[in-house]
Amino acid sequence: MATIFSKIVAGEIPSYKVAEDEQFYAFLDINPLAKGHTLVIPKREVDYFFDLTDEEIAAMQVFAKKVAAGIKKAFPCIKVGQAVLGLEVPHAHIHLVPMQSERDMLFTNQKLKLTQEEFEDIAKRINEFL
Repeated sequence: MATIFSKIVAGEIPSYKVAEDEQFYAFLDINPLAKGHTLVIPKREVDYFFDLTDEEIAAMQVFAKKVAAGIKKAFPCIKVGQAVLGLEVPHAHIHLVPMQSERDMLFTNQKLKLTQEEFEDIAKRINEFL
């Protein structure tokens, strides 16, 4: 059974794409902690991040680094935080979140409610810096 993320990669479910290459896909989290909160996933469906091969983890981090640089330019912040949690969707993923303080990375924080237009604008802004 394909995960929701595999369906996003396949184009069966819409997403706000930020970046893509042959191995990875980056798109906006629909329940963001901050404007610019992006998910980076491998196109290959793997549940647990550490079940990825060493090469895949290294390549995914390099891809995430490029996306994080775009996020930081589009949404000026002190740093872009990275979190690997992976319990809510059984598909390895990295959260990239613009941070002004470490509190911005608390997943218990209230999520932003954004319109489709706001999501589209955020994705476009990040993509312009990639």
